[in-house]
Amino acid sequence: MGNSYISRRIASFGYAFSGIAAFLRSEPHARIHAAATLFVVAAGCWYKLSPPEWIWIVMTISLVWITEMFNTVVEKIMDHLSPQQHPKVKWIKDVAAGAVLVAAMGAVITGALIFIPHIC
Repeated sequence: MGNSYISRRIASFGYAFSGIAAFLRSEPHARIHAAATLFVVAAGCWYKLSPPEWIWIVMTISLVWITEMFNTVVEKIMDHLSPQQHPKVKWIKDVAAGAVLVAAMGAVITGALIFIPHIC
């Protein structure tokens, strides 16, 4: 039991990393988020952010990545289930995209609140 349990847990990490890699390869927005993440982390290092500031940055970056990944999953599922145009499918996909926009706007505001005092 122990060996198979451990090997299944290790395999589950492999599946998760495979999913992240597939997301980065297939989605242009994922690459934009990756570039923004690298830029923000580099700026955080440059301005020597405090630990509480880093907590907000990491939480905000995570929120944007999570919402973008869930948005992608929702879009792929809806495209699979309903390849033709349908008003309810459009609504579902629009709301999922709206969640990403809300997270991104929150990230911009959080970044401004953290970085503007360091810049000025």
